[in-house]
Amino acid sequence: MNDWSHTATLQLLENWRRCGVGKIPKSSAEGVANASRWLEQLRLDAGVESADSMGLITSTNQSISSTEVVSSAQQPVPKTSSRETQSVLGEVPSKPRDAESLGTASPAIPTVSTTPAAPVSPVIVASSDGGKWSESPLDIVSRENRFKILSQDAAACRKCTDIVCRRKQAVFGTGPVNARLVMFGEAPGADEDRIGQPFVGAAGQLMDKILVASGLRREDVYIMNSLKCRPPDNRTPTETEVESCRPFFETQLETIQPEYIICWGAVAVRAVLKTTESVGRLRGRFHPYKGAKVLVTYHPSYLLRNPDAKRLTWEDMKFLMRELGIPLPAPKKP
Repeated sequence: MNDWSHTATLQLLENWRRCGVGKIPKSSAEGVANASRWLEQLRLDAGVESADSMGLITSTNQSISSTEVVSSAQQPVPKTSSRETQSVLGEVPSKPRDAESLGTASPAIPTVSTTPAAPVSPVIVASSDGGKWSESPLDIVSRENRFKILSQDAAACRKCTDIVCRRKQAVFGTGPVNARLVMFGEAPGADEDRIGQPFVGAAGQLMDKILVASGLRREDVYIMNSLKCRPPDNRTPTETEVESCRPFFETQLETIQPEYIICWGAVAVRAVLKTTESVGRLRGRFHPYKGAKVLVTYHPSYLLRNPDAKRLTWEDMKFLMRELGIPLPAPKKP
């Protein structure tokens, strides 16, 4: 193998290692032969030197055999048996609930990275029954234990390869596990990725001001996002990425069982309500999700770019305040 192909191979192995790929399977004699014939045809068509002299094809005896990509300091996530994938509530159904509004199949339930004696993953697959939560409310300690395991699973997840190679850490969520109100956003930004907490950047500071103006406190609400990891350059999450995180955020909602959920922006709306309707058409009224009432409004980052929309979000918050029985502030004097 020449210097060029050797360097390219090392770069490829390093990229795979960063994305969580542990081994490269041994190539078969048939596979090597097919690759040789394909490259030889390219050589004939282009009039270049042979594939062998270019160092792009090795013989069967020289092929990579179960090459270890993970360093000794990085241990691969152990696989769980089918018996270990049971929920704390019982057997987890083999298929998560469908994602027909997003047009994608639901992802496989993430496995748990634990020792044999540790509790198994508490991922819940939400049922399609409207107006009901799938389980009876848990006590505080059980909720906290479930979130501890689930947050570890989120940190170990490697489904979104375009994200996991670039993130600093997973941002699971914060707040009381028995909160009456959940703030549900889009995805972590640069500040959230660095600190490990949701809504701590400029958009989060604006959300805090909105909460205070509405007679609410950040400490009394649970704050989370559709995605647990920051997309590169803060781009909009893809439908596939939202579906990959669905087992995590649906289990969070099922565990908290809030009375109210505020969906900040279109991505949150697609994740929770599974609709592509615009925020403008959905705001101003409650929508059902299991046993919760969902209020849709504009994301704080959108408000920072479009200050005129702050008036509409304030109307949405006053609608929520009336529902919660919070006195509305006196109108400002001209």
